[in-house]
Amino acid sequence: MFRLRQVVVAARDLDAIVQRISEALDLSVCFTDPSVAEFGLHNALLTVGDQFIEVVSPISDGTAAGRLLDRRDAAVTAYMVMFEVDDLDARMAALAIGGVRTVWSGDHTMIRGRHLHPGDLGGAIVSLDETHPPGSWHWAGPDWQPHVDNAVVTAIAGYTIAVDDPVSVTARWSQFGLNDGVRFVDGLTSTIELVATDRNTVGRRATLDQVTLQLVCD
Repeated sequence: MFRLRQVVVAARDLDAIVQRISEALDLSVCFTDPSVAEFGLHNALLTVGDQFIEVVSPISDGTAAGRLLDRRDAAVTAYMVMFEVDDLDARMAALAIGGVRTVWSGDHTMIRGRHLHPGDLGGAIVSLDETHPPGSWHWAGPDWQPHVDNAVVTAIAGYTIAVDDPVSVTARWSQFGLNDGVRFVDGLTSTIELVATDRNTVGRRATLDQVTLQLVCD
């Protein structure tokens, strides 16, 4: 199994961006994770079916998210992609042989996660996460299921990420089979594609600086 489970954006103003996403998609926050303070961040997760949009924002100097926002001169920008896998150790072994470094490891009873060095892949930080049982998602807290609301959207269809060199980044991600549900384009604007509940709303967009939310067909 290899599945897009969570997309992450970095924002300067956490509350403002969470409110805009919530209003645009009629979603609610399922969890704020105190453990992300380890990275100098605070966050909020919004439930989309059994997938998640996470917003992170710096609360200290020198964070990776803060440097990215500064480098892109952005209020909001694409930051991270998280995949659920069932073969974490095999994938990590192949990535290591290919010269991809691990920048963070976390092991819990219900999930094991590894963050890959963005400098070795380009485009965004990648997290590979093996869940126990499959389909659970420890990072979203203990009570995310009651927050599922399909009034506007039912799933995250994909994440299109703006990069300086989409051809080389695509080739690098493809080398390790990491581009399922993710593609790369030139420019500044990244897009989170969400499956519309009502086909009459397909094509509707909401733009949050360098990230656009777009409703698509399933």
